[in-house]
Amino acid sequence: MAVSGLLGTAVEFYDFLVYGTVAALVFGELFFPRADPAVGTIAAFGTFAAGYLARPLGGILFGHFGDRIGRKSMMLLTMVLMGCGSFLIGLLPTYDTIGVWAPILLVALRVVQGIAIGGEWGGAMLMVVEHAEHTQGSRRGLWSSFTQLGAPLGSVLSAGVVTIVAGLPDDEFRSWGWRVPFLLSIVLLAVGLFVRLKVAESPLFAQVKRQPVDKPPIVEVLRRPKPVLLAACVGIGAFTAQSLLTSFMISYAVDEGYTRPQVLTAVTVASCVALVVLPLASALSDRVGRRPVVLAGAVASAALAFPVLALVDSGSPGLLILALALGHGVAQSTMYGPLGALLTEMFGTRVRYTGASLGYQAATLVGAGFSPLIAGSLLASYGGGSTPVSLLLCAGAAITAVTVWRLRETHTDALDSPATTTPTLEGTPR
Repeated sequence: MAVSGLLGTAVEFYDFLVYGTVAALVFGELFFPRADPAVGTIAAFGTFAAGYLARPLGGILFGHFGDRIGRKSMMLLTMVLMGCGSFLIGLLPTYDTIGVWAPILLVALRVVQGIAIGGEWGGAMLMVVEHAEHTQGSRRGLWSSFTQLGAPLGSVLSAGVVTIVAGLPDDEFRSWGWRVPFLLSIVLLAVGLFVRLKVAESPLFAQVKRQPVDKPPIVEVLRRPKPVLLAACVGIGAFTAQSLLTSFMISYAVDEGYTRPQVLTAVTVASCVALVVLPLASALSDRVGRRPVVLAGAVASAALAFPVLALVDSGSPGLLILALALGHGVAQSTMYGPLGALLTEMFGTRVRYTGASLGYQAATLVGAGFSPLIAGSLLASYGGGSTPVSLLLCAGAAITAVTVWRLRETHTDALDSPATTTPTLEGTPR
């Protein structure tokens, strides 16, 4: 089950993240050629944000059916949508061929991707955690980390493939090389479906499925909105750091004089560090609690924000690798690792898919969807300098720190209650 969550989520995050990597390199000139370079980059990241805008919708849509019909069927459907959306992006004509329809179709396919991944995380995470509850209940954090590892593993895969094609001559990369990572999605889709077809439905969902349901899950969640708001706020720091130190950093560092292979190598190394830190942080949260681990990651992210950008601005490829390894591989991963277990523990089984997905995707929308767009706009407005990026990292970390400080610890709570949502403020009985 854990391997299914890992491989399936890695495939979907590969599809989603390869867009951000390629968008930072060439989408501005291919799909928005009449804009000046700065505006073209902002427009490219605007389509990046469109995918994130669709993610809460995907969380609501697939969460509803995941809480009513089952987790497994939704996992399969989200994977098909994501893989086909990415493959079609690889076939898109550019602006020079079909004019304004090129960016329109790009945004449309990006929205399909966003809807798909909006439902993906919740289904994969719940399948792992709810299965683990019956076998390793006290180690939910560790088992949930297998699904969380899908993000850095997908980043490694996407950065690795793009690094290979980015080594082509510029004219070849612009004409056809950028398409290769997207077209490979069809192969990864086949692998992911093969793995996921073999998993069994969540045993906790099977228990509550037989009970009568009065209202749609989204109504139950929004009737008591405090848990989903807290879930969204606690994840903002991790997603702000993830987006600024991966997709946005590719564009920023290239503008600072680094070569594309140097930047992609740094992102790949940082993601490899994350593959180690994530399970360690998640396992530690099983012992000491989710709150102190996430809080430690938020404090580290804020403390490293200015030093990390100073290292990037140094112009040294070695220091660039160190910067991303510290900021993304260590600090961001410490925040992100326990997040999956924490969010699933904040909701009852009947509405867990909807509640956890909506909170998680709202965090990605605010933290990851808009931060590259804001950072790019600030850099264009103020003539460069890394201070706006550092301040955004600090702001995201501060939101997470304040929120997690107010949360009640949940790592010892049982998951097998069919209750709806439950208060999670510090000192409030569940």
